[in-house]
Amino acid sequence: MMYVVGHKNPDSDSICSAIALAYFLDAFPARLGELNPESQFILKRFGLMEPELIKTAEGKELFLVDHAEKSQNLDDFDKGKLIGIIDHHKIGISTTEPIIYLSKPVGSTASVISELYFRGILDIIGGKNKELKADIAGVLLSAILSDTLLFKSPTATPLDKELAEKLADIAGISDITAYGMEMLTAKSTVGKMTSEEILHIDYKPFDMSGKKVGIGQAEVIDMSEVASKKEAIQNLIDEMIEKEGYDMVLFLLTDIMKEGSEVLVAGNKSAFETAFELKLDGKSVFIDGLMSRKKQVVPPLEKYYSN
Repeated sequence: MMYVVGHKNPDSDSICSAIALAYFLDAFPARLGELNPESQFILKRFGLMEPELIKTAEGKELFLVDHAEKSQNLDDFDKGKLIGIIDHHKIGISTTEPIIYLSKPVGSTASVISELYFRGILDIIGGKNKELKADIAGVLLSAILSDTLLFKSPTATPLDKELAEKLADIAGISDITAYGMEMLTAKSTVGKMTSEEILHIDYKPFDMSGKKVGIGQAEVIDMSEVASKKEAIQNLIDEMIEKEGYDMVLFLLTDIMKEGSEVLVAGNKSAFETAFELKLDGKSVFIDGLMSRKKQVVPPLEKYYSN
């Protein structure tokens, strides 16, 4: 039995890509955590069921989407059989056997899947060139808009925009911008969440040259939604340094409208300052233009720790 599954603390690209790829592979979509408000909005909008929550890899064939990091998968990942990976991040996993692997530097995993469909080459990953139904087109479109922050993210490419327009036609979305703002509004309901829920809404651990590094991110339209909870979030990441063996934990509060992020820092502050060539004023700093964890945060940290 094959499951298509994204990473822990799944975002919309992880959930939507799992659903779409499972459709083309005749597999089962799965998830490793609870849906965030934006993903709930998307599935309700297109009338789709939540992917199955799985807690073990044992006895399962796994096709990963939206990550290639063992630390972001099931704890007993090695007990399953890895079939393939479709992603748009760096390679962070090694295998003992050949697998299907396809990654591309675009704005979302959904873009990679969509391109395979429109080029009619899903067979290269073992998929079937089925009819692209409106609901599947809708979740693929939504994932692209979510991961590219409505094309504001530096990860967005012309291909993402081209694919989004094609998907919108099939999904019956006449105004991509208006629909994208509905999604971002749903995403930006963090004001109703606890500090711990906000911290883990999109949190990923990384192994950087043997050092444990955590990076979380919450994207908001109005920063005032979370202003009163920043201190509590800072306390939580400070505790993670003390109790969970992290060298550094960062939390990005990304202001979608201002196109920048306030970065809360815990742990190895000198490493952060060196990697980003700046000085912290206390425990946080606002960085204009910082929108993407994948493209703007992970690479300088990887470079620092590798040296």
